[in-house]
Amino acid sequence: MEKINLIVCGAGGRMGSLIIELALKDNDFTVKGGIEAKGHPLIGSKIKDEVKILDNLEDLIDEKDIVIDFTTSSATMEFLKILKEKKGKIVIGTTGFKKEQLEEIKEVSKYIPIFLSPNMSLGVNLFFEIIRYSSRLLKNYEVEIEEIHHHFKKDAPSGTARKIAEIICNERNLKIDEVLKYGRSGIEGERKFEEIGMHSLRIGDIVGEHYVYFGGKGEIIEISHRCYNRESFALGALKSAKFINKKEVGLYGMEDLIKEEFNI
Repeated sequence: MEKINLIVCGAGGRMGSLIIELALKDNDFTVKGGIEAKGHPLIGSKIKDEVKILDNLEDLIDEKDIVIDFTTSSATMEFLKILKEKKGKIVIGTTGFKKEQLEEIKEVSKYIPIFLSPNMSLGVNLFFEIIRYSSRLLKNYEVEIEEIHHHFKKDAPSGTARKIAEIICNERNLKIDEVLKYGRSGIEGERKFEEIGMHSLRIGDIVGEHYVYFGGKGEIIEISHRCYNRESFALGALKSAKFINKKEVGLYGMEDLIKEEFNI
């Protein structure tokens, strides 16, 4: 089997360096190089004595190469312009996209294969399926969402928490922008049933925890997922790269991977 040529954007970060480390141990991949922002201290050096770090994706990528991207939303949009021209493929683990950026990603997916997921953990995405089912089963229960991450995380709420809210709203025929409530302050009156509370905590070095509470009269059902290290995200990103390597143009996500993997 021909190996998959991999380029990792954000190679010097916690996720990028871990993805490179695991990919080097996986016989399905050849790590072609890593990308970092111009001026980054790692430019010109090598990670794991094998993978050279560059500051220009355009100079490195060829047709059918796969990029794994854990950077910033603005950097991702620039990478997509290059990928569209070079006919590459991309796995996007970056979060914090604006609506217009997501629309642009959809547009570019008409020309190249794109895999987009706010959370690359297979466990979290199976957790999404549990929430999907629970939202229908517990339709007469109120819902609150809580997420906790390390103090370095820049966006809030997390992409995962936002995805949870989207799933619940889709299952309950609610408009997310009308029912989502980001924390509470002051005297706001009685809670509306359809309201979905969203609470973000940033503290310490917690990798990621998500809690969904379904509240009824005299009882609460709690469904949670806790991540203790980043390896589950990195392994999920590599699994996604193998998935999209076999796909043609289009926008794919973890739901597609899970359906194929588990025949759901």
